[in-house]
Amino acid sequence: MEVLKIATAGSVDDGKSTLIGRLLYDTKSLTTDKLEAIEKTSRQKGYDYLDFSLATDGLVAEREQGITIDVAHIYFSTQKKSYIIADTPGHVEYTRNMVTGASTSQAAIILIDARKGVIEQTNRHFFINNLLRIKEVVVAINKMDLVDFSEERYNEIKADFQRLMGKRDYEEQQITFIPVSALKGDNVVNPSKNMLWYRGETLLEHLEQLDLAAVSNTGTPRFPVQYVIRPKTDAYHDFRGFAGKVYGGELSVGDAVVALPSQTTSKIKAIYFHDKKYKTASRRSSVTITLEDEINVSRGDMLVKVGDVPTIDKQFTATVSWMDAKKLTTGNKYLVQHGVNKVLAMVTTVAHKIAPDYSGIDTQTDALGMNDIGHVGFKLNKPIFYDRFKEHRTNGSFILIDTQTNSTVGAGFIV
Repeated sequence: MEVLKIATAGSVDDGKSTLIGRLLYDTKSLTTDKLEAIEKTSRQKGYDYLDFSLATDGLVAEREQGITIDVAHIYFSTQKKSYIIADTPGHVEYTRNMVTGASTSQAAIILIDARKGVIEQTNRHFFINNLLRIKEVVVAINKMDLVDFSEERYNEIKADFQRLMGKRDYEEQQITFIPVSALKGDNVVNPSKNMLWYRGETLLEHLEQLDLAAVSNTGTPRFPVQYVIRPKTDAYHDFRGFAGKVYGGELSVGDAVVALPSQTTSKIKAIYFHDKKYKTASRRSSVTITLEDEINVSRGDMLVKVGDVPTIDKQFTATVSWMDAKKLTTGNKYLVQHGVNKVLAMVTTVAHKIAPDYSGIDTQTDALGMNDIGHVGFKLNKPIFYDRFKEHRTNGSFILIDTQTNSTVGAGFIV
């Protein structure tokens, strides 16, 4: 079954956790004990309705304050698809969490409170979706019940957001507007009887019909080798396979490939998944590949198609989302985790800091603080094989690791 990864974004009290809880409730994805706990807690709070946000806000601080702090991943399935929803915090202080939750998503839901309309935080949420090249964005205009399900108000907000869309630099993005009431259930799973003027799909209907191949920023096939398989049995004495995961497109038996960094060539002899052979390895499948020739391939190397070699270099520039209290400054050294490889890197430049609300850039800076996003240059102690992020999301992204604490301190997207 197809798995669609969705990132959510919304300002405090926009009803994001309630929307996800409503999705789970109306698709009958809540366990009996979870539903009983929600019913009990809602009664204790004196509510005459079910507080669906309790289905996602897992931290004590979240439940006490009624805001989302940590990234929660929610799993549910329908007959057509399986879903993983990253419930990310919307406040400016948690920008790093938002980037983390959205970095692997194929679609996003941006919530807007119908009473407040497009606000500064909306700009930030759309900026991050644009930065991370998320192709499918649903703008859910929530709390329509609090504006009397007004079509006029919906159109006002839609027009404001469309003006914001003019600032993006990623034209492949598809934007869909849906008026909803997460609390009442209008247009979430079931069509609204209160907004007969809206003739579009419900939120779930829209997600169900999304073509995963169309919304995935696939790029071309990349096969980072994670492990060299050499069985110690008599039956497979001469077997030498390369295990890894296919990113981007497909690889098939007979394809001419180049091994990086050696740049020696061969052809794919066989593709295995456990003890079965396949003609083609599809995108995101974990397989073992054997080659027709005995060429030197080790863990950390990469197999790519002949004529489709990525950039091989010891330096690059990237947009970095900084996540640590200790600032990133010129001259600092970090480990760059790029796919399988860990490479020591030094910061050569901090060109500018980007305001994630489309208000411009700050060139008068030489450092990034927590939750800052900026343009940073790196020099590595050995080459890596990379693509630009806008051309290949997996092979164009990396994380930064502090060499002393071994903590993840930043996420980068190669430009």
